[in-house]
Amino acid sequence: MATTRYEETLRQVQSLSPSDQKRLLAEIGQKLDASTKQRTSILHLKGLGKDVWRDLDAQGYVNQERASWDG
Repeated sequence: MATTRYEETLRQVQSLSPSDQKRLLAEIGQKLDASTKQRTSILHLKGLGKDVWRDLDAQGYVNQERASWDG
């Protein structure tokens, strides 16, 4: 039966001392935290969707929306 890479890695981790296992866990946790904390500035959204509005008359759109409020 072929073992997966995960299973082999797990066996190697289990062969470490408890203190080394904790150290490894801490390092993996730090790497995961760093990769998920990538913040995006709202400025990156500038111009997003501008093609949708390109040929639309802004005032006409506002007038149409206001007219829909009255039913």
